Amino acid sequence: MSKIGFIGLGIMGTPMAVHLLAGDHQLYLHDVRPLPAELTGRGAHACACAREVAREADIIIVMVPDTPHVAAVLFGEDGVAHGLTPGKVVVDMSSISPIETKQFAARINALGCDYLDAPVSGGEVGARAASLTIMVGGPQQAFERVRPLFELMGKNITLVGANGDGQTTKVANQIIVALNIEAVAEALLFAARMGADAAKVRQALMGGFAASRVLEVHGERMVKRTFEPGFRIELHQKDLNLALASARQMGLSLPNTASAQQLFSACAAHGGAGWDHSALVRALETMANFAIGDAVPA
Repeated sequence: MSKIGFIGLGIMGTPMAVHLLAGDHQLYLHDVRPLPAELTGRGAHACACAREVAREADIIIVMVPDTPHVAAVLFGEDGVAHGLTPGKVVVDMSSISPIETKQFAARINALGCDYLDAPVSGGEVGARAASLTIMVGGPQQAFERVRPLFELMGKNITLVGANGDGQTTKVANQIIVALNIEAVAEALLFAARMGADAAKVRQALMGGFAASRVLEVHGERMVKRTFEPGFRIELHQKDLNLALASARQMGLSLPNTASAQQLFSACAAHGGAGWDHSALVRALETMANFAIGDAVPA
């Protein structure tokens, strides 16, 4: 049994923490919102602040939305850094800036502790199924120490390289996912506007070279109009902003990433920041004045 801290019990964090608790670990929790009863009712300890979590736990996991949130959790007045003692490990499983991740790691290392950036992919479905892809940056020995915890939460677990490389991999992942969503949305909208049954088109495509996890899961959302968030548009916007900002610094052009970001922005402008990212299709439908499922004019 290990003493594990977990900060950030949202859509992703709660099921991840549930798996750790099921693995017979002792959990110390903190969140700005009330803690889930499914954790506290099963013996997880509530902590008043991140500093208390760091004081009680040997491995501290952070799972919050964005770079400023991680900075506040780690280095705020009652942050993790104020409760650390040498030999502990801080694991940031949020999706944030690779550049600032390297700075955070250096500050934690200066306190005699290891740091892993370990963002995840797989969404709420993967978190609940313990099938997340986990992309890790940091020292080998810290990775091996935390690996048994990763194995309780995910299936495809890779030490990519040094601190920051995990976050770089996650940004690359988000580029691929966004462009796949855009491709599936355009294809199904095209098919529907041509008069074909989008559901049957999707079914046919799942048996060919166009098959993908995005076509399978998000294509179904587009057809069935189920846009309750598994991963919110505003969070994918944040990830693409990281990609585009880093690309500008390197003088790198990412034209299709930029176009996907513009479609997400159009959704947000219509009140859709909290929609699932598969709802990118709605921006295309607005431009077409036609939605998947609409009857084709005679």
